[in-house]
Amino acid sequence: MSDPQQGLSANTGDWPKALFYTALIFSIFQIITAAFHPVSTQVLRATHIGFLLLVVFLSYPARGKSQPWQPLAWLLGLAGMATAAYQWYFEADLIQRSGELIDADMVIGITLIVLVFEAARRVMGWALPIICGIFLAYGLLGQYLPGDLMHRGYGFDQIINQLAFGTEGLYGTPTYVSATYIFLFILFGSFLEQAGMIRLFTDFAMGLFGHKLGGPAKVAVVSSALMGTITGSGVANVVTTGQFTIPLMKRFGYRSAFAGGVEATSSMGSQIMPPIMGAVAFIMAETINVPFIEIAKAALIPALLYFCSVFWMVHLEAKRANLCGLPKDQCPDPWAAIKERWYLLIPLFILVYLLFSGRTPLFSGMVGLALTSIVILGSAIVLRLSSIAMRIAFWIALGVLCAGFFQLGIGVVFGVIALLVAICWFIKGGKETLTVCLHALVEGARHAVPVGIACALVGVIIGIVSLTGIASTFASYILAVGQDNLFLSLVLTMITCLVLGMGIPTIPNYIITSSIAAPALLDLGVPLIVSHMFVFYFGIMADLTPPVALACFAAAPIAKESGLKISLWAIRIAIAGFVIPFMAVYDPALMLQGDSLLATAFVVLKATVGIGIWGVIFTGYLLQKLYWWERVIGFLAGASLILATPLSDEIGFGLALLFIVQHSWRARKLKRLAEQG
Repeated sequence: MSDPQQGLSANTGDWPKALFYTALIFSIFQIITAAFHPVSTQVLRATHIGFLLLVVFLSYPARGKSQPWQPLAWLLGLAGMATAAYQWYFEADLIQRSGELIDADMVIGITLIVLVFEAARRVMGWALPIICGIFLAYGLLGQYLPGDLMHRGYGFDQIINQLAFGTEGLYGTPTYVSATYIFLFILFGSFLEQAGMIRLFTDFAMGLFGHKLGGPAKVAVVSSALMGTITGSGVANVVTTGQFTIPLMKRFGYRSAFAGGVEATSSMGSQIMPPIMGAVAFIMAETINVPFIEIAKAALIPALLYFCSVFWMVHLEAKRANLCGLPKDQCPDPWAAIKERWYLLIPLFILVYLLFSGRTPLFSGMVGLALTSIVILGSAIVLRLSSIAMRIAFWIALGVLCAGFFQLGIGVVFGVIALLVAICWFIKGGKETLTVCLHALVEGARHAVPVGIACALVGVIIGIVSLTGIASTFASYILAVGQDNLFLSLVLTMITCLVLGMGIPTIPNYIITSSIAAPALLDLGVPLIVSHMFVFYFGIMADLTPPVALACFAAAPIAKESGLKISLWAIRIAIAGFVIPFMAVYDPALMLQGDSLLATAFVVLKATVGIGIWGVIFTGYLLQKLYWWERVIGFLAGASLILATPLSDEIGFGLALLFIVQHSWRARKLKRLAEQG
């Protein structure tokens, strides 16, 4: 499998100029279309894919890791841009003859499909193109299949029309979300990263937890959770924060596989951590047509339980191996870190406020991005002012100027940014800040490539599924099983998500399973958001599950340990991620879909005790090393609390109490004997 970032992995400053400026123009185009909407949504989607294809072919070779052969790279890349230009120039004609393709349409459609398949292969390997190729073959040849899988048959031109034109194929909802919300949020995260947000988060986490028992691993959990609020990509998170946290954990005695597992588990969990979450959350909101805030609310309690359980596992492992933290004098002051870079938090807080006040993600992302660039440019200028009074006056004046946005629109904000850029050009140190902003724009395009190409290619699946109705056939199989046993239906859906996730990222995994499996869960009475969150969770867990486990293999070279060993630890540490989706289906109050806060409080208590005890039995240690029969009691206690049968809660709480009381008594007795001896 290809390394997801190999074609763009060099520092942006070392890129060939053509690639650098292509990525820069791509980001500028996305910002202008998000701010002013100068083109139709169809043209926006087509141009987004055109730019993605151009960037991919200029940077990813057909094979190996060398630079792509430039004449062929430009030919393929410009062919990709030509498909976008065709959609733009002939937009009115294409609408008028919708469904009736002429020869030129067929050539453009076939070219686009072939280029998207090849670009996806170069960026993320063979797995996703093969899966999408199977669906494409089904659309073309499904009329020859036996039984329920047979469809009525579709002409070659119908398939091309479905996939390459309109909004149900390659230009479907995932591409729209990639071209709007996701790109803006990636840019937002890129600007914050360039401005030093990673340093702020790691210093803050180090200051709070570095000196505690098992401190380095707790730092990994907290910094990864915080980083996830601005990156939204688990594998990217492993590669960024893992460079610092994994060697630190190893230095203080954690096993290599455990250190890699902690980082992979924490990083993948960042995608379910409100307020911003990962790209999938925006696609989910658009797919099921609910406000983003509803998705964030549903994810809040499960995300907190997930990270609490990871934190608990880390604590128990540190106790078991008696791993101390860093000396306190070697840890940075967390509040000094905030005092030094507090201004970076302003755009983040305003973005969260806008998202939770009911503004659209597009509006919130645009305002957040504009504010971040104003803060970065403004702070470069303010450092040149000698007195505190002048600095305060500068920020107030800037705030008053930006307030014009509410009366006169986004153009005012662009005017303020242009003014700050002009000032930075002439002051000492200002040009370095402008370079940082330039590289942030290019970094944004770099990070958008794997997401955007995945979103485009899974349009093949969405297009074929909506054309043939195969989803209802799949749903009927799960419904037939689920009429007798909901649990078995859930297990089948989980296995589908985990198998699909072996080699494809979370976004295409969610889109495939939500279009095929989620409707079946909905028909079985599972609430809409819960059914989609169920497949989303297991799409994330797939990146931790052997044998592929992308996040674990990303951690492997940093931990200097095999990806498989890291994966075996990761699934133990992430046990909550496997348990919570089942609990939410049986008791939707866990995702705030119930009738009362009391019901939510009770299910949270159950989940906390159950997951806490399972953490103990998977680590094999609480106050002392566990005996085998204690593990059995603990396992049964956790399982009873997770089940939703009438007597299971009482049995679960009873067994949990028995487990804790007898273990505490045994540990105290052993301690007394040790003191006497």
